[in-house]
Amino acid sequence: MPKKAVTDKEALDYHQYPQAGKISVEVTKPVATQKDLSMAYTPGVAVPCLKIQKNPNDAYKYTAKSNLVAVISNGTAVLGLGNIGALASKPVMEGKGVLFKTFSGLDSFDIEVDTENVDRFCSVVSAIAPTFGGINLEDIKAPECFEIERRLVDELNIPVMHDDQHGTAVISTAAILNACELTNKKLEKLKIVVVGAGAAAISCARLYRHVGVQNILMLDSKGLIHKGRSDLNDYKREFCADKYMTHEEIFKNSDVVVGLSRPGTFSVEDVKLMCENPIIFTLANPTPEIMPDETKKARPDAIVATGRSDFSNQVNNVLGFPFIFRGAMDVRAKKINIEMKIAAARALADLAKQEIPEYVSEIYNKQLEYGKEYIIPSPFDKRLVVEVSAAVAQAAVESGSSDMQDFDLDAYKQELAKRIQ
Repeated sequence: MPKKAVTDKEALDYHQYPQAGKISVEVTKPVATQKDLSMAYTPGVAVPCLKIQKNPNDAYKYTAKSNLVAVISNGTAVLGLGNIGALASKPVMEGKGVLFKTFSGLDSFDIEVDTENVDRFCSVVSAIAPTFGGINLEDIKAPECFEIERRLVDELNIPVMHDDQHGTAVISTAAILNACELTNKKLEKLKIVVVGAGAAAISCARLYRHVGVQNILMLDSKGLIHKGRSDLNDYKREFCADKYMTHEEIFKNSDVVVGLSRPGTFSVEDVKLMCENPIIFTLANPTPEIMPDETKKARPDAIVATGRSDFSNQVNNVLGFPFIFRGAMDVRAKKINIEMKIAAARALADLAKQEIPEYVSEIYNKQLEYGKEYIIPSPFDKRLVVEVSAAVAQAAVESGSSDMQDFDLDAYKQELAKRIQ
């Protein structure tokens, strides 16, 4: 296993010094004179207030709403840590804010809601929603996360997305699209085994279906999800197999396995049963279900991806959420719909095939090129904000999620490109 990236002391010092935490608020207007103060606060502030009272959409013109995302969690399913509570999740939510700002230029407030009650959580989020142009739900356990997201999407007219579900779905879909191209596999003929049945697994399987996959087998902690079981919730029932199968039958001649569970839930012996040129994603974090070196030793013909940055093909949500929200919010989309998610996945897949900038190869200290070891873009590819955000924005307009008239895709791309110059 690779060396630990940082020591505990280094991590704590990073978060404590020279100022506690990772984010702050900055002022965007001058406040150097008496007149500046009069415009920033009283009496000048009354003018935009009255404009917004008459036309709520003017909040996008006169406040930070258009560039502000809420990162909201109750800390019940923090990656690799579990249910650690709202307050303990705050460093992760601040980190999410760092990624929003760094990769897409979006500002954010992190909000930790101290309740596991679905009604109360939704009530709190709905009440504060006018502050924001978008809401990123984070680290909320299943199955509550499905109901929370559904309610908020229905109630609010700004983009709401639970990234743990849809981020992984978008990125892994992009990876599957390119892996299939490289191995000459057809989406509609794939046999995919999804190991895990939580929020990410359900959403991944849903998106795979939307791009054309027909044969998906899903396993939870009790084994195959099938019609003979009486212990399934509504979300798992979406992926019921017709009948019970043995573990060997499940993996036999499968094309793809997507691990969204924990270490050891499937084995080297399982991947040996897969068909030629298998696609093996072991996305448990921080320790994959099977370590990549073991997978490749057993199946040298495999395309392998993990959720870690120290191996090739990292399925990292930072490839998705900053740019999905950027595109959605820039055209004032009311929802992040399936068309927008598919557009994001296809944009990611297409970008991986373009010539890789030299600065990206320098970061990894090796020459990178599209192939089995590079099926999705690096998070450091600055073109992501242009290609993915633009694809999402266009899909929002074309699907009716946005009411924007006369959307100019080329002009929008030029505007986005200014961020990376």
